[in-house]
Amino acid sequence: MKTDTSRGIQAMVLSCIAFASMWVMIRYASRDVHAFEIVFFRNAIGTLWLLPMMLRNPGLIRRERLTANLRRATSGFIATMGTFYAVSHAPMATVLSINYTAPLFATVGAVLFLGERIHIRRVLALAAGFVGMLIVLRPGAVPLTPGIIAAMISAVSTAFSIVAIRALVGKDDSRAVAAWSFILMTIPSFIAALPVWSWPPLHAWVLLVMIGGAAAIGQLTLSRAFALAEASAVLPYDFVRFALIASFGIGLFGERLDGYTILGGTIIFATTIYLAVREAKVARDARAASLPEQPG
Repeated sequence: MKTDTSRGIQAMVLSCIAFASMWVMIRYASRDVHAFEIVFFRNAIGTLWLLPMMLRNPGLIRRERLTANLRRATSGFIATMGTFYAVSHAPMATVLSINYTAPLFATVGAVLFLGERIHIRRVLALAAGFVGMLIVLRPGAVPLTPGIIAAMISAVSTAFSIVAIRALVGKDDSRAVAAWSFILMTIPSFIAALPVWSWPPLHAWVLLVMIGGAAAIGQLTLSRAFALAEASAVLPYDFVRFALIASFGIGLFGERLDGYTILGGTIIFATTIYLAVREAKVARDARAASLPEQPG
């Protein structure tokens, strides 16, 4: 697909708005529905939201791509369960700051599992990012609640999803990548929700339908953003999500945004941007080196 940075940025901003709105609705819905049930309804209703698109494009979901997408969906399932539980039980800005460490863990995973080489600049960037995480968590000063632990599990699981996505880049339509994640996670999330199952009250169904819609829009636009432009071009705009979620947390739920969370979150975010820029430069240099020499 031809690079279109402007449209990629627009898609990223739309995904930020969709995901920030979804987090607010998760917090409200969690007052009446367990977080694990919300994950199931997110997947089931999100699949229904995407069904018209899949019916209009009958070749979009290809069975031969099942295995590759299953690897991503496995880690994505754990990440989604962790994120929804964390959003329901911990300050949203803190959860997002922890979530921003996923690319750092993904870089480590790429070195360990994909055999990627790592140089001193990336090592220093990783160290800075993990220092930022320590600033947010402040071990010993901030209680290690179940919500915070869930956010950390989500970040590590998201990292595995990022590593798995690298195997899909250039092979799957961005719409298919989003649709597979909903389809493959629906049944496992239903099984996980059974031990805590109770039917949602009538007024919660509106929120659940909206959560499914926001998740579908967010996944589609996020996949679209990375399909249209390089990660280094669109990732900086993900900070829109942090601004929105922090504002919603303060304005709607009375959460306190302390300076440590802002400082640590900014360090983590800046580190992920730097790593994305470095990876883009390395990829461009590799492509340039592989081009045949032109006669002078």
